[in-house]
Amino acid sequence: MSDERRITVTEDGPYEVKGGVPLVEQSIAVNEAGESKDWLKTGDHADKTTYYLCRCGKSGNKPFCDNSHKQGFDGTEVADRAPYAEQAKRIDGPRYTLMDQEDLCALARFCDTYDTAWKEVKQSDDPEHAAILLDQVKNCVSGRLVVIDNETGEPVLAKREQWISTTQDPAEDCSGPLYVEGGIRVVSAHGKDYERRNRMALCRCGQSGNKPFCDGTHVKIGWSDRE
Repeated sequence: MSDERRITVTEDGPYEVKGGVPLVEQSIAVNEAGESKDWLKTGDHADKTTYYLCRCGKSGNKPFCDNSHKQGFDGTEVADRAPYAEQAKRIDGPRYTLMDQEDLCALARFCDTYDTAWKEVKQSDDPEHAAILLDQVKNCVSGRLVVIDNETGEPVLAKREQWISTTQDPAEDCSGPLYVEGGIRVVSAHGKDYERRNRMALCRCGQSGNKPFCDGTHVKIGWSDRE
């Protein structure tokens, strides 16, 4: 993968984005029961080669940084740097295995539809349940969940274009994290690369306990970028 596009976590400051990464807005679409069903693209931000995204949650120009972090923001990166495969739990099923790293959860709730991903994997020898499982995990904004094909031992990963999206959660009346897709390089404030993955969720409310990654705190506190 090209390193031209990258996100750098600055020390107690914003995310520096280089390489012309597209920046869009997405929103969670729900059904009549209020269940998360799909991601809807709702807008585009102006194309820029380099830009800075707020991660303290206090900018008056969200999603971009306006130096509000200088009023006092502790952006210390505390996420465990061990590879996903070492941290995730395994839930075995007949056709697929589900990998689950709970501290990455962004509370987007796609995994809670139908019989939940943890139950669907147990029934994954049935094509209908297998399709539901794959759809649930494809929409997992944070990369908490990964499906492994038991026949090949390889992860089942949907092809994703490289982009970053700001996210909205109308059902919870709050705004969500930065959804990073397509294996974009993410570099710590100390110059070390995070494991490159095809989907990640970076905190932008400023209050995650797993920085730089989202841990769902935005839902718990009702954080919004519309303020």
